[in-house]
Amino acid sequence: MSKPSSVIVIVEDERHEMLVRRYLKKCGMGAHQVTYVRSPSGAGSAEQWVRSRFAKEVSAYRNRRARATTALIVVIDADAHTVLRRLTQLSGELKQSGIQAIGNGEQVAQLVPKRNVETWILSLNQETVDEETDYKERRHDWNELIPEAATTLFRWTRTRAKLPYHCVASLRTGIKELNRLTF
Repeated sequence: MSKPSSVIVIVEDERHEMLVRRYLKKCGMGAHQVTYVRSPSGAGSAEQWVRSRFAKEVSAYRNRRARATTALIVVIDADAHTVLRRLTQLSGELKQSGIQAIGNGEQVAQLVPKRNVETWILSLNQETVDEETDYKERRHDWNELIPEAATTLFRWTRTRAKLPYHCVASLRTGIKELNRLTF
């Protein structure tokens, strides 16, 4: 499979976008190659918006793929639910829209931080965290932590990377998802 010439990224919020943007830059993707689709601020539940947008973007991904090598990344927090529940909800959106489930050969990564992306940011910054605590309101320097988090994410997605003990389970799953993509 060849490197994608374009990537579509569906995110809940600015932190999701910042982390993925910096990660993709490390992967060699230029700003003109990536399209971000972010939940509109103040328009209700961002998680619900991402779920409702997912089927539309999978359909668009499959149409684009016929013309150019394309990848799709969706980032949606698990919140107080399980990662499996969020993945099941995303699959349900496809089924409800009459769209075939994501296949093994497709360049689609479904990233589901448990509890939220702030948990991943801390884990990627070498902090030991759990996936039940909501860290979002505990710090105010999230944007300063994202560059190092993206660098670590890039390193941890490289072939034969050894993940440290403090890498939380949902991040391990996310890394497997990112490794579905060819960069």
